[in-house]
Amino acid sequence: MTETNFTYRRFEDSDRTTTDRDITKKWGEEPISIGESYACPTYVHKTPPCQGSCPSGHDIRGWLSIVRGIDTPPEGLTMQEYAFQRMVMSNPFPAVMGRVCPAPCEGGCNRNQLEDFVGINSIEQYIGDWAIEHNFSLPAPGPDTGKKVAVVGSGPAGLAAAYFLRLLGHGVTLFEEYDKLGGMMVYGIPGYRTPRDVLNAEIQRILDMGVEVKASTRVGRDISMDQLTKDYDAIFWGIGTPDGRGVPVKGAENAPNCTDAMSFLRAFNNGKLQYLAGRILVIGAGDSAMDVVAVAKRIGQLDNVKAEDLPENVILGKTEHDPALAAQRKPSDSWIIYRRPISEAPCTPHELKAVIEEGVEIHDSLSPLEVMLDENGRARALKVAPVEMVDGQMVAQEDKAYEIECSMIVAATGQTGDYTGLEELNNGRNLIDSDATYQVVAKPGQFAAGDAIRPHLLTTAIGQASVAVEGIHDYLNSKEISKRPKVDKHHFKIAEELARHNLSPEKYEQKAGTHGTFEAKFAIHNYDDRSSAEVISHEDLYLGHFEYNPINHRDEVELNATQVLSNFEERFKVLSDEKAQKEADRCMSCGMCFECDNCVIFCPQDAIFRVSKDEHAIGRYVATDYAKCVGCHICQDVCPTGYINMGLGAY
Repeated sequence: MTETNFTYRRFEDSDRTTTDRDITKKWGEEPISIGESYACPTYVHKTPPCQGSCPSGHDIRGWLSIVRGIDTPPEGLTMQEYAFQRMVMSNPFPAVMGRVCPAPCEGGCNRNQLEDFVGINSIEQYIGDWAIEHNFSLPAPGPDTGKKVAVVGSGPAGLAAAYFLRLLGHGVTLFEEYDKLGGMMVYGIPGYRTPRDVLNAEIQRILDMGVEVKASTRVGRDISMDQLTKDYDAIFWGIGTPDGRGVPVKGAENAPNCTDAMSFLRAFNNGKLQYLAGRILVIGAGDSAMDVVAVAKRIGQLDNVKAEDLPENVILGKTEHDPALAAQRKPSDSWIIYRRPISEAPCTPHELKAVIEEGVEIHDSLSPLEVMLDENGRARALKVAPVEMVDGQMVAQEDKAYEIECSMIVAATGQTGDYTGLEELNNGRNLIDSDATYQVVAKPGQFAAGDAIRPHLLTTAIGQASVAVEGIHDYLNSKEISKRPKVDKHHFKIAEELARHNLSPEKYEQKAGTHGTFEAKFAIHNYDDRSSAEVISHEDLYLGHFEYNPINHRDEVELNATQVLSNFEERFKVLSDEKAQKEADRCMSCGMCFECDNCVIFCPQDAIFRVSKDEHAIGRYVATDYAKCVGCHICQDVCPTGYINMGLGAY
């Protein structure tokens, strides 16, 4: 017989589905014959792209299902507390992250294929604020192991490591160079973005788990590395990159009014920097650059500032500004200087939009060439040249160079670590080298995470700390450190879900055989957990199921250039209960059943049925009578979440 190709059309609404689900297979490979096949439904759990994009590995789909009411809380728990418990399995800072995380999860959200992402950050803030208001606690520490771990640095990596270590029962001593805990969350991010009462509440919950704190103590100065290795069974390094890189331009080396973003923000967050003295130029367009110019617009500037009160003297620690002079401030003249088109800026888009609305001037496609000095050695101007693309390369047109007058230049072009006294950790780039499990290279029992190994997001530091702590746990138990899965996240586990409902499989006892025992009670049947290996794509969903449902935005304080001066009001307002639940309901539950009944309704053989209420749990809502199933594939085609795959055959 001549080999022939044929096509069958899967059930879809082609007007609303954005994916092509026509499948062409060669005759003999296609399992369907006259509407029947040997492939029957199996239930396949995959990682949703929101979680796949989240560096801390949040079970986002899981806590959204709680907020929307699919996963109901146990008796005695509110929805908010149940969702909080699910959140802090991977991230102990929901109120902070809900405010400041740039939300790569939302960029990965499959809902973007319809109209807009799910507002994950806003719901996280809602639950985080509710937890603080109602004084929720973190889970109790595990049984005491008798092991002691030194955690160096109290930024997001160090605090997260302390939290995960206490969950496992290990003793933790936290060493912090400064007098306040929080690292970049307190010294790098302005207080109007991370309100200090919110941050302090989330830090205190971790300390309440029994974490010993040694503040104002620098390892390498006040206590040696050798002493640390003698006193503790393992060490976690979360020392970050607290120093900014200086202005990378000729002439800036010794100019006192050329500084870096970290020094500028630290002086502001310490309450010492109260005003500027003229135009400020910020080189760079990342989130730190946006924070600097946003702060500059809020603190404004004064005319006729005394030499001893110039802003650089505050940043250098020589003096402090008198807050009483704040009443005399006027709007500051704040500019962003960026080598590339501003459309390519690495900052969070809404931060860029906000500073533009607040009156910050954007001067893009400009290359800084030289800092021009006055007779006192201070920067008086920045020489720049337009940048043009020539054969795919950015080339400064130096023949068109000109000067921009200024009173201060701030570089927001990267961060670096301080390894004074810790030289043996320095890889030559002021960072720490680690392996895939975040164990420090050539130093067994020492682990590192966060900016110390690769400057990135706060949530990245938290996720890395979680992985590192698992490695520390293996090390302390004299085990080989576990290899990491391909999709390395805090996954939903159906065994834990069944245990919560007293539905755990019975103990397996050796029997004559297991063939044909699909009703036996010692196994979870026809459930395939691929979450550690696969992230589900929108192409695997039936998008035609979902109606247009616009995003429920948080209310945002929008300031113009005349309103921003001295305004330190928090930008994002928390969602109401109703809006939080409505927004959570937009989640498409990618890769997990959300109990829509499509498969039950459309099965022509009545082979798919709802399980009884006393057997119901997340992921176990429907089952299949395989004596009735003819393998028509309709259930897979109409499954909105991609949870049903045709298996039990060679498909």
